[in-house]
Amino acid sequence: MTVRVRVQEDGVAVVSLDRPERHNAIDLETVSELTAAWRRFRRDDAVRAVVLTGAGGRAFSTGIDRSVEVAQPPSPYAMDDPLRTVGPKANDLWKPVVAAVAGMACGGAFYLLGEAEFIVADETAAFFDPHTSYGMVSAYEAVYMAQRMPMGEVARMALMGTAERLSARRAYETGLVSEVAPAGEALTAAIRAASVIASYPTEAVQGTVRALWAAKEAALAQALAQAPQLIALGNLPPGRQAALFAARTPGFRTR
Repeated sequence: MTVRVRVQEDGVAVVSLDRPERHNAIDLETVSELTAAWRRFRRDDAVRAVVLTGAGGRAFSTGIDRSVEVAQPPSPYAMDDPLRTVGPKANDLWKPVVAAVAGMACGGAFYLLGEAEFIVADETAAFFDPHTSYGMVSAYEAVYMAQRMPMGEVARMALMGTAERLSARRAYETGLVSEVAPAGEALTAAIRAASVIASYPTEAVQGTVRALWAAKEAALAQALAQAPQLIALGNLPPGRQAALFAARTPGFRTR
C-alpha cells in the first residue's frame, strides 16, 4: 500500500501518503488508492472531515514519480494526465480536507494542495515548482496555486523553478498556508482544526465547502481546459527533460 487511512472516533480520517523513501512521490498505485479513498469517503457517514499528509517528515510530496510512464494521444489538444483524478474535488468529495505539510511540497503535490480547503504547514515546509527548470510547462500546478496566492507570487514560484523555495512563513504571508506550526506539529494542528469541523452538522459543513468552490469553479474549469494544449506544445521531449533533470545542480534560495 502507498496510502494509509486511519479513521478516528471523532469523525476525522487521516490520509497519509506512505512512500517516504521516494519523498511520497505519486505513482499510479498511489493515484488509484487516493481515488478509492476519496470515493469511499463520499459514502462513509463515519467520516466528516479529512486530514491529508505525507509520511516521514521530509516531504509532503514531490509530485509525480518520474518513473511513471503514460502513453499520450498523438494530438496537441489531448493529454492523459494521471494526476487529474488524484484530488478530492475531482472525485466529487465535498467533505472538508485539511492538508498538513512538513518538508518539501512541490510540482504535482499542488494537485492535492489545490483541492484542500486550507493548508497547515510546520516551520520546515518548503514549497516550489520545478517544471520550468526541466523544460516542462507548469499549467495545472500554476492554475491551482493562482486560486490561493497573488498572481505575482504564483508567477515567481512557477518561473523560478528549482532556484527558489517558498518558506512556510512566506507561504503564510502570501495566503497559501493558513497556519504555521512548530516543527513536527503540523499534523497535530491540522487534526485539531479538522476535529472542530467534524463536530459540526456535516450537511451544513459540506454545503459551505460546495458554496466556496462554486465561487471560483467557472474560472478554474476554463483555465484547466487550456492546460493540455499548453503542456503538449510547451514541454520538451522526454529525453531532453531527463537530461536537464540529470544535470541539475544543487543549491537554492529560500525566501
